[in-house]
Amino acid sequence: MELHQTIADRDSRVFIGQLKLESGVVLDSVELAYERKGPLDAPVILVCHALTGNQFAIGSTEEPGWWSGLIGEGKAVDIQKYQVISFNVLGGCNGSTGPLSHSPELQEAYRGAFPYITVRDMVRSQKKALEVLGIHSLKAVMGGSLGGMQVLEWGLMYPDMMEHLLVLAATPAFSDYGIAFNQIGIASIENDPNWKNGNYSSSEEVKGFHVARMAGMVTYRSSILFSKRFERRVQSLNVEVPHYEVESYLQYQGEKLAGRFDVNSYLTLLRAMNSHDIGRERGGWRQAAANYKAHVSVFTFQYDLIYPSDQMKEFVDAVPHGDYFYIPTEFGHDGFLVEFSKWGSLLQEQLDTKTKIESGRN
Repeated sequence: MELHQTIADRDSRVFIGQLKLESGVVLDSVELAYERKGPLDAPVILVCHALTGNQFAIGSTEEPGWWSGLIGEGKAVDIQKYQVISFNVLGGCNGSTGPLSHSPELQEAYRGAFPYITVRDMVRSQKKALEVLGIHSLKAVMGGSLGGMQVLEWGLMYPDMMEHLLVLAATPAFSDYGIAFNQIGIASIENDPNWKNGNYSSSEEVKGFHVARMAGMVTYRSSILFSKRFERRVQSLNVEVPHYEVESYLQYQGEKLAGRFDVNSYLTLLRAMNSHDIGRERGGWRQAAANYKAHVSVFTFQYDLIYPSDQMKEFVDAVPHGDYFYIPTEFGHDGFLVEFSKWGSLLQEQLDTKTKIESGRN
């Protein structure tokens, strides 16, 4: 392919106007923030981010994005070959319409009044945004965790729009176990007096948010990795009660997230994750799985507590055409964010060779 004009939009927004949510609520003046890089005439790949991610999948040299090890020039997803676009999800806090946005009705920020949204609402908003940007077909949609949930919905809501779906660390329905951990986070936040029904002064002051992040961190990585990293080392010996390094690590992670993420957005996205079930109103997940037209490539990761590999193997067996990859790792669920040398070439091969399964369908 001859490379023509190359774009490198890193901090842009697209206005999509009104959006009717699954709940029936209509959001006015919706916009989505996005990152877009690669040749304008290249096949387009849509990247969907996870719970506390953002649109900066690639980022810059100064501020690398959360998937910069996977996407970039000469990498598994080569932006010399593909055009890559990623949106900050609806309900997020990095420029897209969410709890921090101005409400035309309230004449102030939505904050705790931001309406309940679903993964399908996220996907519908992204479809409208792509239309505004003049993008009507996709080479692939890819993402992990909450991003993988979006990928799965993309393939059912707009089955003729893409050739390939790449699903990482996600299942066709969010498990009761996952909902249970999310509820620990939600309860920790909402029982914090500083939450003030969503009208807190700053995310940092909501200590329940810190606890919610700690609970999440325990599910993201394996017990083996925790044991190898911390080995029960004590942080300080000058106290009556020992303080362990793993405790300091979790506290640091809670403080770090509170410094960059909005609490109400976190609650909004947790509840959206809870809603995820491709079989909802489609006759169950098995019946829904039979309706995928794009090729489905699934990557699961060893020790993933929330998105078990056996469920994804069962799902791949139910789609018309798919591939299943099990990645051995001690990182557990976070495996989709690291160790690209282990599985990046597998993803690249899938992306570069698989196309939509026609099978007589239009």
